[in-house]
Amino acid sequence: MEILNVENLIFKYPKCNDPVIRNVSFSVNEGEFIVLCGATGSGKSTLLKMLKPEIVPLGERKGIVRLFGEEIEYDIDKKINRTINIGYVGQNPKHQAVTDKVWHELAFGLENLNLPMDEMAARVAEMASYFGIEDWYEKQVNELSGGQLQLLNLASVMVMNPKILILDEPSAQLDPISASEFFTTLKKLNSDFSLTIIIAEHRLEELIPECDRLMVLKNGELSLDGSPKEVLKSISEDDEIFEALPAAYRVFNGLNDKLDLAENDLSVPLSIRDGRNLLFKTINKQYSQVKENRKNKDNQDKKVNLDKENSDKLPALEFKDVSLRYSKDDNDALRDLSFIVNTGEIFCMLGGNGSGKTTALNAAAGLLKPYEGTIKVFGKKLKEYKNQSLYNKCLSMLPQDVQTLFLHNTVREELEKRKALDKLQDFPFDLSNMMDKHPYDLSGGEQQLLALAIVLATEPKIMLLDEPTKGLDAFRKKNLIKILKHLKSLGITIVIVTHDVEFAAECADRCAMLFRGSLTAKGDTVEFLSKNNFYTTAVSRMSKGIIDRVVTVGEIKQYLNNNSNK
Repeated sequence: MEILNVENLIFKYPKCNDPVIRNVSFSVNEGEFIVLCGATGSGKSTLLKMLKPEIVPLGERKGIVRLFGEEIEYDIDKKINRTINIGYVGQNPKHQAVTDKVWHELAFGLENLNLPMDEMAARVAEMASYFGIEDWYEKQVNELSGGQLQLLNLASVMVMNPKILILDEPSAQLDPISASEFFTTLKKLNSDFSLTIIIAEHRLEELIPECDRLMVLKNGELSLDGSPKEVLKSISEDDEIFEALPAAYRVFNGLNDKLDLAENDLSVPLSIRDGRNLLFKTINKQYSQVKENRKNKDNQDKKVNLDKENSDKLPALEFKDVSLRYSKDDNDALRDLSFIVNTGEIFCMLGGNGSGKTTALNAAAGLLKPYEGTIKVFGKKLKEYKNQSLYNKCLSMLPQDVQTLFLHNTVREELEKRKALDKLQDFPFDLSNMMDKHPYDLSGGEQQLLALAIVLATEPKIMLLDEPTKGLDAFRKKNLIKILKHLKSLGITIVIVTHDVEFAAECADRCAMLFRGSLTAKGDTVEFLSKNNFYTTAVSRMSKGIIDRVVTVGEIKQYLNNNSNK
């Protein structure tokens, strides 16, 4: 049964010449699980907001949106009775919470509907049980991890019994395990209640194999719409969206003739299981072992060089026995943390939400002061940098909330007044299509690019980046990797906090894992990721035990091209 219909939808932001949504039309049936994807700035977030009148942005609108056959009214002066059937979960978990305690958050929407107390209590209790929230039911919202907070946001929406659930990159700030658990919860809601779900995401590895339908936005237009296998066959390797597709599909795309993938209907492999099945069928085991012995030696040599922390160069960043807490009554956010970042390397810190990664980065930037231990930048203690000298062409930081960097009304002003335009000519930045927009009107990924441009304009010797790929599509991640490697070639040291394991695999020299404020593991990137089961890439999970020490699509695809059975 059709429950949502969109006809010829057009939307244009104020003071912009071109619409961001262009003649988009589609219909949605009850119980569908739809994944909406597209490049950064393609219009995904705007399209989703157009389906929920309470959050529709200011601008010029044309077209019709019907819910259960009735046209949605956008006039805020008129009562909106039916859009309560549409629930919405956004990118930033912290932006959606409005109360102090978990149970208050669950009850907030119901209170606004003026439900009787007994019905409200029953709904809240049932929802808390379904989502496993009982253990932290009485907690303060600000005590929750990112994964818990996003789960609470979802539960707070679901307690109002929506018929359609809209999600805009809900995993953007979640670690890999929390994101996987969140997606599993969505699939369970879809299966258990026939809940209609429309989700915009850049993390497609787990969603595409599970969804019923894949919609691709390109320059504001709905370019592809159909089942995942149908849509993927229409996406070429030159398309910006290709790099976001499941690893199994990217690995075997173009190898159909060589590998005879039509067998067992695996011509469009979507899941890691599909990929492993194909690897078992195609790998020459004898040659594989010879190749892996050589690769192990190469990587071991690389590890020796990278882990030589007492190199001739002065370390760029050094933590020694650093402990930090936010107040006397809090537990330590960092516990005896020690590590060294070599000058001119890219060093990635991974770990779950709340493990201390951002705290460590803020401490390195001098924004937080540890109560014990020392932090040095280029051999000099932080307290020895006087009169803001630490930030004068020495150290610069990209924060997790990039909006805190924006001070002006347009992107052009942001760049011109910081003298950033001339300094960005050597980097693959294309901000031309957003120069006259307000920074807050940009998509999440576009805001990341603008913020990175602002940070680069300070000409730092060491860059601290907190979740730099948040909101970026796969194509722009590749451009970011090029930028970071170029900066590394100039001798700039880059320390990155990230949940994006695939990104770390492509760009990092070394990786480290934080757990409860302490360093639990570190090593060269291939060694580090190969040992992990969850904090690793889809390619590593797909190939483990078949082709060892392979962590990127490029590596495994090259191997298959050269060595698979003819």
